[in-house]
Amino acid sequence: MPDEAAQQARQATAIGNAITRLHRDHYGRGATTTRTILQRNYAIAFLEDIYTPVERTLIDAGQEDAVKQTRQVFQMAMRQRFSEAVEEITGRKVVAFMSQVHFAPDLAAEIFVLEPLHAGAETVTSEDGSAAQLV
Repeated sequence: MPDEAAQQARQATAIGNAITRLHRDHYGRGATTTRTILQRNYAIAFLEDIYTPVERTLIDAGQEDAVKQTRQVFQMAMRQRFSEAVEEITGRKVVAFMSQVHFAPDLAAEIFVLEPLHAGAETVTSEDGSAAQLV
């Protein structure tokens, strides 16, 4: 089990580094701090201090919606590259990608849903319609 936890920690670090690098290479600036959570079928990278000087100027001028819209368009354009990086690191297919930005504090979340490890796992649906996978 300790080897599995160490591998998961290495993968989480690699995902955070890859997402930060892709931001820097394609957006012109990467996060100053990235923290990644990798658990079960989910990988979430939290990126702090992400905005470019141009975006900060727009935010200061009350143009958060313009910055958010541009960031969302960028994230969707980068969906394949982000997903490929996560797939290469984890060896698992990304079945969903979501992205969100926040202004105060200055951060973004890149969220990846991974294909379940156990293809034969049973999914149970509760009375409220939520689903849980039994592994």
